[in-house]
Amino acid sequence: MRLTDRQKLILTLVIHEHIQTAQPVGSNTLVLKYNLAMSSATVRNEMSVLTEVNLLRQPHTSAGRVPTEEGYRFFVGNLIQKSTLPTTTRRTITHQFYQSRQDVEQWLRLAVSVLASQAQAASLVTAPHAEKAIFKHLELVATRGRQVLMVLVLMDGDIRQQFITLAEAISQERLSEIAGRISTLCIRCDSADIARLRSQFDALGQDIIDILLAEMALTEEAATGEIYLDGMTNVLSEPEFAESDEARQALYILQERSLLENLIASTMTNTDVGGIQVLIGGEGTWEELRQCSVILARYGDPESLTGSIGVLGPIRMPYDRAISTVQFVANVLSDLVSEMLAV
Repeated sequence: MRLTDRQKLILTLVIHEHIQTAQPVGSNTLVLKYNLAMSSATVRNEMSVLTEVNLLRQPHTSAGRVPTEEGYRFFVGNLIQKSTLPTTTRRTITHQFYQSRQDVEQWLRLAVSVLASQAQAASLVTAPHAEKAIFKHLELVATRGRQVLMVLVLMDGDIRQQFITLAEAISQERLSEIAGRISTLCIRCDSADIARLRSQFDALGQDIIDILLAEMALTEEAATGEIYLDGMTNVLSEPEFAESDEARQALYILQERSLLENLIASTMTNTDVGGIQVLIGGEGTWEELRQCSVILARYGDPESLTGSIGVLGPIRMPYDRAISTVQFVANVLSDLVSEMLAV
């Protein structure tokens, strides 16, 4: 769609004004507030043209204009000004993350909190997840009788705990010996590598390996890692959500893991690390999101561990701020994951 520079300016100003006020925008408002070097009649005529091409709409005959979904898509794709968070904000966020050191869970809780507060939206972060589970460490703890607590640690930080029952009672010393040998030989191995190493262990060791391989298979079957959410109240306070049950129902997708996993998977499958995807009004696919926009990014190490982060809010969201926030936090998390893998 080709617009004149004047039409692009007016569309941009209407969107900025509507984002701030949630009200229809009139031509007089634009001329006075932005000191435009054109008459209200000229602005009104251009707004009529933008309405004809479905970038603006008029809710009522005597009302001003509001952006359509197509108007927002054109704005995000063609007119949005690339921006960065203020230097002081970026420094503060980075400092908070690096204080967390190697605590992946703390990174994720901090990330979802930062996204919610900076974008003033609902936020989500999925834990870094590997298509292949990579072994890091194993602990075996004797409990009572033949029962043993198996603690399996994977390279993405995932910790799997399971009580297993052995054929006979085994001393803690023997269990520690087996766990130590498995940990030494299998570190940074995937399931196929560990299966090939299985023959190097005695019968008890092979039984333990069979159990941990089953646990690793369950991890690989998961669509995403654990999902962290924050900022629901930010969205509920917006006029669209306060006045519309239909809009409030959009939050249901955040509370249903299967729906959320499906949304992330279908949106991010072909998105590279650092890439951004913007869904406006559900893009004709997600009826629950018809009055919402979602901004998602992929973070992590493309060769091993990746996760997704994003924000959800009304279509009338400040896209420049939200996109820059999501992009910045994704980059910080990617750096942290790379450093963790290098240790």
